Amino acid sequence: MRTKLTLLSLLLLMVFATSSFALEGQQPEAVAEKMAFKLVRGVTNTVTSVVEVPKQSYLMVRDRGAIGYVVGPLKGAGMAFYRLFTGLTETVFFAVPQPGYYDPLITPEFVWQGWDEKRVEPRGQSEAQPVPTKGE
Repeated sequence: MRTKLTLLSLLLLMVFATSSFALEGQQPEAVAEKMAFKLVRGVTNTVTSVVEVPKQSYLMVRDRGAIGYVVGPLKGAGMAFYRLFTGLTETVFFAVPQPGYYDPLITPEFVWQGWDEKRVEPRGQSEAQPVPTKGE
């Protein structure tokens, strides 16, 4: 009885361990390409991290007005440190498929992206219209 149970267990193990149940993985070329892109992104973000200071200064003045001259460089220094840290992390760990599947650690991916859209509404310049109530 014990032999039959062992053989049945082995048979079930062989049936469920076949390659027909395995998921099709990424092609090695695609994995190598994503690893290389992560390495290049990491090196690029490390080198261009200092560009965050003028970028954030410009964006804060554009979006917030005069207060941006004070807040922009401070935010830029913080973002430069963050971009430098993420760039170094991606450079060192380029072979690790984290986060996601070689996804970027920071958004926008590069410092030269994200200049177009207005990110915040300046205070006191809202274009909200009063909603008419019933009976008016």
